[in-house]
Amino acid sequence: MHLLDLLAARAEPAAAVLLTVTRRCPLACAHCSTASTMGSEQIDAAVLKRFVGTFTPGDRPAYVLLTGGEPLLRPELVREIAERVREVGGRTQLLSGMFFAARGRTPAPVRRAIDAVDHFAASVDAFHERQVPRAAVLRVLRRLLDEGKDVSVQLTGLTPDDPYLRQAAEDIRRELDDRVPILVTVVRRAGRARTWLPEQGAEAVAHRSVPAPCSLAAWPVVCFDGTVAACCNQDVVDAAALGRLPAHLRLGHIARDDWATIRARQLSRPLLRGIRAFGPRHLASLAGAGCEGYCAACVSALGEPGTAARVGALLERPGVRVVERRLDEVVREGGAEAFLRRYGTEGYRELAALGHEAGAS
Repeated sequence: MHLLDLLAARAEPAAAVLLTVTRRCPLACAHCSTASTMGSEQIDAAVLKRFVGTFTPGDRPAYVLLTGGEPLLRPELVREIAERVREVGGRTQLLSGMFFAARGRTPAPVRRAIDAVDHFAASVDAFHERQVPRAAVLRVLRRLLDEGKDVSVQLTGLTPDDPYLRQAAEDIRRELDDRVPILVTVVRRAGRARTWLPEQGAEAVAHRSVPAPCSLAAWPVVCFDGTVAACCNQDVVDAAALGRLPAHLRLGHIARDDWATIRARQLSRPLLRGIRAFGPRHLASLAGAGCEGYCAACVSALGEPGTAARVGALLERPGVRVVERRLDEVVREGGAEAFLRRYGTEGYRELAALGHEAGAS
């Protein structure tokens, strides 16, 4: 399973679900969006397994993304989830901070978990490297790659022109023979980074007057407490943890709701359909509501009952539905390339395709 397979499906509603296996993490990175520690919360394993147990061959996400915190702190749970997903015809991806690589060996339970998932992604950045050397991470990835495992790297810098990104990308490409895709991102002002990363400039005013579809509202996110959010934006996830998630972004709770229920809500809610097609800021402007930012519109303007009601009525108009469906088609047809153009880091988008020509799948 190549990274491009995931990115190609990113705009497909409910094609995947993100499962927060734990919020705990043994690392203490200054940029951590979830502000994870070893004292952080995690949901009961039985609740997660019950939810995954509601997947069936006829109704399951195509992909299940296992994240944290550090999901490999619960290796047996990861293995059990991956095996269940495979039984019903789905595939899994896991993102790790590679805490175990610093020791020079992979513990047996961790190795069994890695073997069980279909795609293994390692997080690499200057903050992780202060605790886990890049060379140690690449040694693990090299062994997995040579054994036929599908792997990728999520490489993060401070800005698109951060010299670290260029140097690290060249090192990864050289050490792994250009066989491993690299998804390059930049640090966002969330979690611990919120205390030191400067605020970015205002977003383009064009978002107020033209549609700007949002693919990030396509996949449900199971938060560390079991709440299911409709978007992976960290502000949305944080709002869920505080009990402040607006109704249209709250899909339920895995202790009470099965996959079929979550999927149906993700697909059918008018506001979510509109956000995916037009973008939250454009929807808010159509309803006459002001807002300060693109993503902020979801939890502010569209979270207001009056605005939500006006937008919902607008989206049911036949002409608007036609435009909505066409915009949705355009975004989906764009696949991985369109996603990378919108959300990828300038100057590095092509690195996501490394290894694809070599036959990875």
